[in-house]
Amino acid sequence: MTVDQITLDFFRGYVHGEAQFHPGVNVIVGENAQGKTNLLEAIAYLSSASSHRARYDRELIQHGVDHAFIKGKVTSRGRELVLEADLHRGARRQLRSNGVKLKTAGELSGLLNTVLFCPEDLYLIREGAEARRRFLDDCICQLRPRYAQALSEYKRLYQHKTRILKDSEQYPGLLDTLDDFSLRMAQCGAVLIHYRAHFVKRLVETAPAIHADCSGGREKLALRYETVSTITDPEASPKALLPQLLAHQESHREAEIASRTCLSGPHKDELAVEIDGNAAKAYASQGQTRTAALALKLAARDIFRQETEEWPVLLLDDVLSELDARRQEFVLNRITSGQVFITCCEEEKLAKLREGKAFHVAGGQLTEAR
Repeated sequence: MTVDQITLDFFRGYVHGEAQFHPGVNVIVGENAQGKTNLLEAIAYLSSASSHRARYDRELIQHGVDHAFIKGKVTSRGRELVLEADLHRGARRQLRSNGVKLKTAGELSGLLNTVLFCPEDLYLIREGAEARRRFLDDCICQLRPRYAQALSEYKRLYQHKTRILKDSEQYPGLLDTLDDFSLRMAQCGAVLIHYRAHFVKRLVETAPAIHADCSGGREKLALRYETVSTITDPEASPKALLPQLLAHQESHREAEIASRTCLSGPHKDELAVEIDGNAAKAYASQGQTRTAALALKLAARDIFRQETEEWPVLLLDDVLSELDARRQEFVLNRITSGQVFITCCEEEKLAKLREGKAFHVAGGQLTEAR
């Protein structure tokens, strides 16, 4: 998969930006706060209709205007596609593929796969469970349209149920609707658990070997998926998981009403990471943390390749400067195939990469280096 061309209008700091990219390595050079990360963010948005830095689409629109536009010409599975995203303040976004409107973000699944690695991801292991859930969600949404749809619906239902619980003390009648929302959350939640379990299984098969290569075989990485306690086999079908989820919800019903909080469901899932038998979150050194994060991201890239028979677009946002020389070399040695975008402040640091293109970014202006 490759992003051949991109056009940006009023996206973040870009009034207008347009560039044609190399199918191999594309180096984006510029000082901090000039637009390097914004460019990678726009590319990633075309793959999932979400941003790793913004909770709401309106945050992506340039100040003082009402809309933003992203257009990417993409080659995917032997087809040429034009993916577009129209973002508006106070109105729903519009997504299109070859001019055809997409009803949901889930319809983007498989059209353009990207793996983004940014400095924040170096602390993926040390953060709370939400960060690792987000990593799983970002990966699976690109591969499974059903998952993307279920996740979007689950988040919507979760917000509604939370409001019901919070307002129920003042308006007790709201509790009459609680069971309906719980049922629909369980139906969507069963889909999430099923696909998360299968993706973690793939990670277990892939990430430890990558971690061993990066650590020189000195450390052993282990991953484990933790979900609702009543689930006996998370890899089972959603139909089989549903009654187990409902049983857990029922056992927590009174506690949820008392605490006015959603206590039951896959929104509390965890991807547990261990190094040499110890919980990485609590005991890993900084170097171990970064090696484990690298392994997860590069494993996701390998899984995408296995799944689609094409390399996903790899987006490396200023991570090389955050890594020591050994880990820099390890990353660069693993990206001998597929399209790669790398942002950095000093172009000469990437001299070891194969031929490609270099671009300069300054003040939201993107120009190809001569």
